[in-house]
Amino acid sequence: MLLSSLPAHYGRAALLAALMLIGQSALAADAIEDKAKICAACHGEQGIPIQKTFPVIWGQNEGYLIYQLRDFQSGARKNELMSPIAATIDKADINAFAAYFSKLKWPNLQQPIAPADIAAKAQATAASVGCPGCHLAYFQGDGTTARLAGQNHDYLLKTMNDFRDKTRGNNPGMSDLMKATSPDDLAVLAQYLAGLQIEAYLGNGR
Repeated sequence: MLLSSLPAHYGRAALLAALMLIGQSALAADAIEDKAKICAACHGEQGIPIQKTFPVIWGQNEGYLIYQLRDFQSGARKNELMSPIAATIDKADINAFAAYFSKLKWPNLQQPIAPADIAAKAQATAASVGCPGCHLAYFQGDGTTARLAGQNHDYLLKTMNDFRDKTRGNNPGMSDLMKATSPDDLAVLAQYLAGLQIEAYLGNGR
């Protein structure tokens, strides 16, 4: 059974066990494309994650992916699924994984564009927090900074709140910024970012 077809209620412990079994064979392969097959179990065979709390990694910025994989390996960032999977990745392959996924096309998750009033409020919040300073004008990110535009809504909201309460601790600066932002404003920001379709502005197919 393909893990991408598993129902959302499938137990996390069982999913992790299945991932580890796949990883034992996939990570032994030579080509990075073969090694990356393990990632499809959660992040989707066509780049659309199987759960809305999982992030899109197809087309994500290469430097950001490198840093996150390193943080999962070191324990600076923790996740019950990703931490043990990252531990099986050879350190020499981290850059190759990041380069491979960064070159894939960002998927359209078909999330609705935020209404004008929500967009205006989100833009004001983003400006006050300084989001475009790192994530750039269209929230496409760059280098070691994540693309946020078009990311899964539930993942965005969870991540911002995880930074806010320091459940996610691998970027203290983000924790400070999210702590200074109200939960209501974070909810509006997540709705706005999830609905952004920016491919026409990027000019690189991502």
